[in-house]
Amino acid sequence: MTHPVITPELVALDVDFGATIPDVINNLAHTVATAGRTDDPAALAQAAIDREEKAGTGVPSGVAIPHARTAAVEAPTLAFARLSRGVDFSGPDGDAKLVFLIAAPEGGGKEHLKILSKLARALVRKDFLEQLRTADTPEDAVSAINEVLTTTKKKSATTPTGAAAATAATATTAANSHEGANAEGGAPESSGGGPVRIVAITACPTGIAHTYMAADALTQTAEGRSDVQLLVETQGSSSNTPLEARDIAAADAVIFATDVGVRDRHRFAGKPVIESGVKRAINEPGVMIDEAIAAASNPNARKVAAASGDEPSASAAAAGGTSAKGGLSWGKKIQQAIMTGVSYMVPFVAAGGLLLALGFLFGGYDMADGWQAIATEYSLNNLPGNTIVVDGAEMTFKRSGLLLYVGAVLFAIGQQAMSFIVAALSGYIAYALADRPGIAPGFVGGAISVLLGAGFIGGLITGLLAGLIAAWIGSWKVPNWLRSLMPVVVIPLLTSLVVGLLMFFLLGRPLAGIMEGLQNWLSSMSGSSAVLLGIILGLMMCFDLGGPVNKAAYLFATAGLSTGDEASMMIMAAVMAAGMVPPIALSLATMVRANLFTPAERENGKSAWLLGLSFVSEGAIPFAAADPLRVIPSMMAGGAVTGAVSMGLGVGSRAPHGGIFVLFAIDPLWGFILALLAGTAVSLLCVLALKKFWPQPAVAPVTEPAEVA
Repeated sequence: MTHPVITPELVALDVDFGATIPDVINNLAHTVATAGRTDDPAALAQAAIDREEKAGTGVPSGVAIPHARTAAVEAPTLAFARLSRGVDFSGPDGDAKLVFLIAAPEGGGKEHLKILSKLARALVRKDFLEQLRTADTPEDAVSAINEVLTTTKKKSATTPTGAAAATAATATTAANSHEGANAEGGAPESSGGGPVRIVAITACPTGIAHTYMAADALTQTAEGRSDVQLLVETQGSSSNTPLEARDIAAADAVIFATDVGVRDRHRFAGKPVIESGVKRAINEPGVMIDEAIAAASNPNARKVAAASGDEPSASAAAAGGTSAKGGLSWGKKIQQAIMTGVSYMVPFVAAGGLLLALGFLFGGYDMADGWQAIATEYSLNNLPGNTIVVDGAEMTFKRSGLLLYVGAVLFAIGQQAMSFIVAALSGYIAYALADRPGIAPGFVGGAISVLLGAGFIGGLITGLLAGLIAAWIGSWKVPNWLRSLMPVVVIPLLTSLVVGLLMFFLLGRPLAGIMEGLQNWLSSMSGSSAVLLGIILGLMMCFDLGGPVNKAAYLFATAGLSTGDEASMMIMAAVMAAGMVPPIALSLATMVRANLFTPAERENGKSAWLLGLSFVSEGAIPFAAADPLRVIPSMMAGGAVTGAVSMGLGVGSRAPHGGIFVLFAIDPLWGFILALLAGTAVSLLCVLALKKFWPQPAVAPVTEPAEVA
């Protein structure tokens, strides 16, 4: 059965949905549930709130479009609210009063996303917005929305806009026949006073809304101008038509309006470029076009590098990390590269660490002393006994037979996954800086770091070196016959050689000395020094609840697990326990004193406890976003207590993630539970006290959607 994207039951007009973003999103999610389109409004709301944390979804004209892909809905769904009290969604015009919740099913086909992208395009049309503002009934609003959803767009995103039709046709004909192109197939000569030819890429993380709104904002702005001809490629989730090579070759300048990496960025090598976050193209399309026109005639303008990586840079640029020439500052590039490396490394850590834990569960902890011999010398047809020979000496294990063998195999798989973490960190840092040519040198540098004992510190250094060197070599001007060999042979070869020589001759041993000193310090921790480290780690885990500080503490813990020493396992336990505190404490707080929390917070509290028990710190983000001054200090206090108690009791964890699902890998278990309970109690009491004696003005009854729809 095909469901309509929007129905009158999904519309609420002139309602007060609360004073904060989570309030509005939660009420819209309940509207979706009331209409029978989801059985899990909390999951739907959380997915949209998580997307909102990455970048506000406010757009011009007082409109907001929170959106997400989630398994909480089975069909593409729109909920619309016209608010009587506006809420700031970080839009350029202040508070938003027209709010759409766009929900796309997880794994839904591209046809679903095409429907949703049509709505996003319509939101830049003033006549459509006026229809929504003046709709008398939900049926009127649904009629206006369905009209734009069912209207076939007359002009694709890659249709030339701006300048006269004849000029565009002439330019296209010239491009097709390569008139004016140089002998080596480069860009045509300047059109001598004709319209400036610009190509643009728009992309946002989910690829549902902002991608297409930015494209249409640029397109509609260019349509009213005679000095520019614009082509846009949308790199969103619905089907996209790439720019043709001849159009790129004919372009005088490029606009990248993205919050994610540009796919196939190398196509634009050598073109003057203006780069920003996707929302700037929605808010300031005319300014960006003017900047691109200026760059086209400026010989010193920033250009797309030949070996430039598809770094996740635009969001940083939008946040203020741009250089004077319109690109990212080097500090931001390096920061983004390190975070990229960490994000690619974490799956190795999670998979490897959990497999190690399962190995212990099946084979027993003493299996770690002979796992390699058990896994390689025995089989399902030749199971080991209690006593086996390892390196010429007999060893006796508590378990035998199938359990011991399966445990050793799981442990072996986990060990191999863990052996990649430094190389993956280094390789993907280099990838973020230099694209694919940086991957091999980065992995080589990471492997050398492990060989020399430089560990994850060495991996950070080699990743940055490999990325910067590969990007520099990629910028060399080389003959055409050598150009095709650069990314697959020359750059990896030269970069691997330089990084390897630097590590062996200059950097490796000093970095290994730093790592050895750090490991010795960690191994010698006892008493007050261990407690102090636990406090610091607990504070970091609860400061931004999944943000950069939280991730830094987690990286510190997981990177040490590969050594297998007791101190590293103690750090891992403290970090995991502290990260579990905030969602559990806040969930309990909403149950103990519900009147201190908004309806949206109480709804979040129903599921936050499970997220906390699973070690998903992000479950506390809705509470912190709505009331940071009361929530964050309370959570940090509890995290500090948990970290201190865990380290003081010498609790260790062999698993890097999982919370209560990996209790079998934690020792002593009673110490871990005691630390978790102590920190949770402190956070619970602190947040209740702050909310009681320093009341939150926004806490007020929120009208339920069922009563106002």
